[in-house]
Amino acid sequence: MGTRRGFRSGVGQCAGIIMALVPLLAAAPVQSEGLAVSGESTTILRARESMDKKDLYPAYEYLRLSATNLDKEGRLSFYFGGWGRIDLGDRSTDKYRDGDLQYGYLSYRAPKNNLVVNLGRQFVAEGVASERVDGAYLRSDFTAGFGAAAFIGAPVVTETNSKGGDLIYGGRITHTLAKYYTLGVSALKASQSGERYREEEGVDVWLHPLKQIDAVGRSSYNSITDGWMEHDYRITYNPQDNLSINASYSDINYKDYFFHMTTNVFSLISPANPGGVMDPREKVQSLGGGIAYTPIKALTIGADYKNYDYKIAGDGNYYGGKATLLLPGAVVTGFAIHRMDGTTDKLRYNEYRVFAAKKFQRFDITADFFDVNYDSRINGIKNSYTVVGAASCDITPSLKIGADVDYSKNPDYDNEVAGLVKLTYTFDIRRGTEGRAK
Repeated sequence: MGTRRGFRSGVGQCAGIIMALVPLLAAAPVQSEGLAVSGESTTILRARESMDKKDLYPAYEYLRLSATNLDKEGRLSFYFGGWGRIDLGDRSTDKYRDGDLQYGYLSYRAPKNNLVVNLGRQFVAEGVASERVDGAYLRSDFTAGFGAAAFIGAPVVTETNSKGGDLIYGGRITHTLAKYYTLGVSALKASQSGERYREEEGVDVWLHPLKQIDAVGRSSYNSITDGWMEHDYRITYNPQDNLSINASYSDINYKDYFFHMTTNVFSLISPANPGGVMDPREKVQSLGGGIAYTPIKALTIGADYKNYDYKIAGDGNYYGGKATLLLPGAVVTGFAIHRMDGTTDKLRYNEYRVFAAKKFQRFDITADFFDVNYDSRINGIKNSYTVVGAASCDITPSLKIGADVDYSKNPDYDNEVAGLVKLTYTFDIRRGTEGRAK
């Protein structure tokens, strides 16, 4: 949930945007090529028992709407997304009901130069910026392969251990040579009560020097702590259509990466820290790779390896293989076997997974079994597993119902049963210049 603003405030903002948008959309069938309105409503009822023996039955409603003026000279759109929750049993959080405006903004897209202007609550992803913001966003391409983007607004905080700040702004400059590379340089600043809160810079790259090679990566720097937050790079090589080889490298310094968080963030769970309470002095490097091969059209086999090198917690190696097979009758099945060799009892185990899925007529059925066999008992448990069954049915092309049930036995739960029922309705309406629905 956005903690900087409450649900009522978000709804009020959205209502204001809608009121401003109504006259524009009402005139759209007359003044433009047409109007497209689409949406999706998803209702979810979950059921489980908490560790303190509470019966939890939270009901969620997710709503997404969009309306676009289909004008060849420039498209004006409105996007909305929000959710609400009410507890039908015991409280699942500190409130019986909750909700959030996830996004709600006007967007103008020009017919040239990829010009985009957004106003409202939106998600901005530009280099070092990966933020939900109440504000403005602008991007455009220029000559000689250059492009630029900028944003300014108030941060919308989704994590309770982050204050967010009062003002955030930033941008990104790129240079692209079509089919070969894109290089980006980005920065953001945030202040809180007039004081420096976040100052981050970064570079990002996409390289495609040959048809068979793709490389992507980014590096982020924290100017307040004078340290590199993160390096994250991945390269993929496809010597043949049925063969793919990849390698990855990452390096994270927790003190710099989580600088704007409170100390509560170090309760995060990580591969070397399954119980939480992460030391803020921790640094981790990971190096890995994998291969996937499709010898025949219906079969894909693969292997992967990843080494975790923690400065304080120690090392860990995760490796194994997997296979996926498409059987007659639209049945997809597969399995995976992995080994984890770490420095703690919880990180020394064998991992197994078997799954199958089938689609027939209007139905989809899935079964999934996941097992972790520890070298030593954890809270008296040697074998931890989860069994999941799921089914869905397309009642109509626009209406779908589904249900999931999963059973788990692990070091934290002797027996845990959880389930959900989901109902999804979608619609898409288009009107031409004469106002006819299509």
